[in-house]
This record gives sequence, C-alpha cells and structure tokens, in this order.
Amino acid sequence: MGLWDKLMGEFVDVIQWLDDSNDTLVYRFERHGNEIKFGAKLTVREGQVAVFVNEGQLADVFQPGMYELKTNNLPILSTLQAWQHGFESPFKAEVYFFSTRRFTDLKWGTQNPVMLRDPEFGPIRLRAFGAYAIRVKDATIFLREIVGTDGRFTTDEITGQLRNMVVSRFTNILGQAKIPALDLAGNYDQLGQFLLQRIAPEFEAVGLELTNLLVENISLPKEVEAALDRRTSMGIVGNLDQYTQFQAAEALRDAAGNPGGGSEALNMGLGLAMAQRLSETLARPAQPTPAPQPIPAAPPPLPVANPYFVAMNNQQAGPFPMGELQQQVQAGQLTRATLVWAQGMAKWTPAGEVAELAALFANLPPPLPG
Repeated sequence: MGLWDKLMGEFVDVIQWLDDSNDTLVYRFERHGNEIKFGAKLTVREGQVAVFVNEGQLADVFQPGMYELKTNNLPILSTLQAWQHGFESPFKAEVYFFSTRRFTDLKWGTQNPVMLRDPEFGPIRLRAFGAYAIRVKDATIFLREIVGTDGRFTTDEITGQLRNMVVSRFTNILGQAKIPALDLAGNYDQLGQFLLQRIAPEFEAVGLELTNLLVENISLPKEVEAALDRRTSMGIVGNLDQYTQFQAAEALRDAAGNPGGGSEALNMGLGLAMAQRLSETLARPAQPTPAPQPIPAAPPPLPVANPYFVAMNNQQAGPFPMGELQQQVQAGQLTRATLVWAQGMAKWTPAGEVAELAALFANLPPPLPG
C-alpha cells in the first residue's frame, strides 16, 4: 500500500447520522479537519436532511437517499471551490444533519396570570397551559436564523423562545375573544386552532412548522376556585333549613347507635337544638288547609257578547250581534256618534264611548275637528 493510499484511508468515506436521541434538531458531522474523501458515501435517512456548508456559505442540500459525493452532485460546492474540471482530491466542508420528524409534546404555559374582565365575575386572573408540536420545514433558513455554528442543537435551546411566542399570542387572543370564564372549557379546540393559524407564519419565518397546538386547561386562582366550589355546594344543597334539619337528624341517629361514643356535651347540644327546632315548629300558627276545588265535568260555555240596538234614521233597529255591527262600521252606517243601547245600559250612548265597541273603530281615523 502506498503512502497516498494510506493517507486516503484515514479520511472519512461514509457520512451518516444515526440519531439515538429524542430531542436533537440539528447535528454537525464531526471529523478531523472537515476533510471528506472524493467519492465518499453520504447516507440521508427518512426524516433527515443534510446541508453542506463551505467556508461559512450554504452549499448543497440533500434529501433522503444515498449519494456518492462527486462533482456532478455537488454543483454549488463545485462552484464555490472553483471545480471547473474533474476533481478527485479530498475537500473540506461542514455537513449538518437536520431531523425533519415531528417533535411532539412540547409544553407551553403562562408564567404569570392573565388579567381579564369577565362579564359575570368582573376582573379575574386566568392561567393556561397546553402542548404543541413542531418540525424543521426549511433547513437552510433554520440554520441561518437559529442554529448558526452549533454542533448539536436540541429542542431545549429553542422551546423557551417558542413558548414565550405562544403565550404572548394566546393572551392577546383570549383578551379579544371575551369568552366568559365558565364557557372557556367548551372552546379549547377553537382557541387552539385560531392560535395555530395566528402564529404559524412566525414559526415559518425561522424555518419551523407548527404542526399542532392544544389548549389543555385554563384555570382560575385557587382562592376563586374555592369560592366557586362553595357557591356550587350551596346550589346543590338547595333549601338550607331542610338541610340543617337533615344534618341534625343524622347526628342524633349516629349518637343513638353509639351511646358511649359521643360526648355528653355534644349530645346535650344536639338535644337542645332539636328541642328549639320543635318549639319553633309548634309556635308557628297552623295554616288552614285549603278546601279542594271541584273539578268541572265540562268546560264552561264561551262568553257571548250582548247584542246592541242601534238608532238609525231616528228609529230603533236591532238588536245586532258584534259581527253585524262590524259590517255596519265598515259600510259607514255605524259611526262613533251613533247612539246604541244594550241590556244593562242606563241610557242610549254614542258607540264611540262604549268600551266594548271601541275595538270596532280602532282602524278608522278620528272625526275631523269641527
């Protein structure tokens, strides 16, 4: 074996990345002097992208597959290193592997409560938390904007910045939505989808894709939750007086079942309480029992309006039922000034002054002023 072959054998001829972690976004392939043998094998697995960097400049990008590194499949690197003709010597370049799989279950949450004005409770403070998932969408943008020269870039190095971005946009959206606190649980999905659409362009600006975002919980402070629990308990108890009687009866039953277990003071107190309750009950005036109302065998007859006599041409006409009176009003024969009389009336009265006939003239204009 010649000296040149020995030196060539020392260079790396297989370039690949076997990721055994679950949080590495970017890995730089390390080797001495960054030298790569001409014709070396590059293996890019599914869920990966390889990027070559030449003297700080982005060069060629390789999608999943196996490549033999030669001039024809390194067009950008060949241009940067001025390989106009065939080149078979080792060359220098940095190789970055990007994991393009989804990184799930990344947490976000509000470090400080969010101040809001609730339509039912007034000013309140809310805390929220959830999860989101990301993946590398554009390796070159992500390398340029975020990674830089980091040899191993993990999710821990960027989740803080992403979490702050999510919380900031979520706070703004929650304040604009003006959803009552008691109705927020029914709007988690809508809030998550709206938040995803709102901040997805900001993730894409750094080469990332926000694939999913969930709102898991929005909670009130512990003091407010305790007050809300007491309010709920009062609603469940219902009649407080009856509940007190029930509790006293239960205590007496337990004391009777265990004569030696309770203290004399407790038994005496319960006895006095029940005696006071009994005296209050006896002191209340007895309420008369209402007499049962007979159930009618058949419904009563419909009320029938009295027929009216009408003065026409200084003569008495009628009596007419309400239907005929309505027709006379429409024909102009019966006016507000026409005298009418019905059973129970003391004298003849203008029709417009009879309350029962007032509805007949509701659609007619009043008489012109004299």
